[in-house]
Formats: sequence, structure tokens, C-alpha cells
Amino acid sequence: MSTNSKNNTIGLLWLGLSLAAGLIIASFLLSSTLQKIKAGEQTITVKGYAEKNINSDLGVWTCSISVFSYDLVSGYNKLQNDVTVLLEYLKNKNINNSSIKLGSISNYKNFQYTSDGRQTNNLLGYTLERSVTVTLNNVDLIEQLASESTSLIQQGLQITSNSPQFFFTKLNDLKIEMLGKATKDAKERAKVIAESSGNEIGGIKSANQGVFQITERNSADVSDWGEYNLTSIKKTIKAVVTAGFVIK
Repeated sequence: MSTNSKNNTIGLLWLGLSLAAGLIIASFLLSSTLQKIKAGEQTITVKGYAEKNINSDLGVWTCSISVFSYDLVSGYNKLQNDVTVLLEYLKNKNINNSSIKLGSISNYKNFQYTSDGRQTNNLLGYTLERSVTVTLNNVDLIEQLASESTSLIQQGLQITSNSPQFFFTKLNDLKIEMLGKATKDAKERAKVIAESSGNEIGGIKSANQGVFQITERNSADVSDWGEYNLTSIKKTIKAVVTAGFVIK
């Protein structure tokens, strides 16, 4: 083998060894970097909770007045008179007309039935109905109306009182506050868990809002779609946030 050929062979050998060593070192550095990145991406995921007691600030009560008559005209007149009695009752409670909504008048035919429950073509008369809805910020008065309105029966009214409904109209404003408190609670929980294993938590990496639960005070009712209690004046709003924090 000539001197030039020998030198070329040795040169190629060293070049190959250098390339191999470079690939090994590069692979090691890349692997180390990936491990560091992976370690930096480790997270702890926890749920944070927040709750607050609230009082409803809007109440709605609906009732209906009904009459029975053998003909529509006299039935209509009787219904109008009874509704007037109800409106006078509400006026005496210092309720303005702007808070009262009158529904449309409905009428139904009443037919005679046989002893075995079959309807005949014999018309007995008509039932006429009209609903009255009262909406007030005074929720205590709404509750009072629902419980005392049956006293109108003593005045000859055939009245059906529905259960009042109570709402909290500032819910959207409160949601932001509740989400902040739930996220803070999640961070505290994550901190305790991380410290128990000798780690620390960094910044928040992810956060998912759960559904809001608005329940009766001291109630454990929950729903996957969110609970919204309408029957109680005193309620509790509950918020849940699922948050992920980086582990240092």
C-alpha cells in the first residue's frame, strides 16, 4: 500500500471515530435536555373548592283563579270579579301594578261522565282560569303571599297557589370571585401535597372550571350539570376548579 493510500485510510478512520464520538455526545446532551424538560413539565393536578352563603334577591309567586259556570258570559264576569278581589288584596300589601302580570284567560268545557268513566256529549258547563304572577325584590313578602293567599278562599275565591321561586340576580358578578377563591384553594392543596414529598410547586399550568352548585343552605345536593335551588331564600353557592401546577 502506498504512503498516500495509507494516510487516506487513517484520515478516514479518524474522521469516522470523530463523527461517532460527536453523535454519542450529541445524543447524551439531547437526552439530558429532554429529561430536564420532562422533569420541568411534571405537574400535580388538584381540585379547589369555594363556597359562599347568599340570600335571594328576587322572588316570583304565581297563582291562578278559576271559576265554574254554566255559560261563558257569566263565567267570564265571575272570573273578572274574583281577579279584582285578588288585585285588591295585593294592593293592600303595597304591591304596585308594575309588579303584577295577568295571564290570558283559558276556558275548558266540562262534559258529563258515565259511572264507568266514559265521557258523554252532555255539556255540564265551563271552567275559566286566569293566572296572576307577582315579581318582587322583597322575597320575604313573596313567601308571605304564598303562605297566606289561601285566606282568599274565605272570600269565595277558588285560588291555586304555586310554590314561590327565589333567584339570585348577581350570580355572574359572583362567579369571578368564586373562581378566584377556588383556584387559590387548589394552589394551597397542591402546595401541601408537593411539600409532603419534598417538592415545591411553580406556576399554574392548566385550569378547568367545574359547574356551579347553588343549593339550599346546609344541603349536600349536587348535580353533574349544576344545581340551582329555586325554593329557598337562603342558599349556598359552590364552585369547583381543577388546576394543574408545575412541580419544581
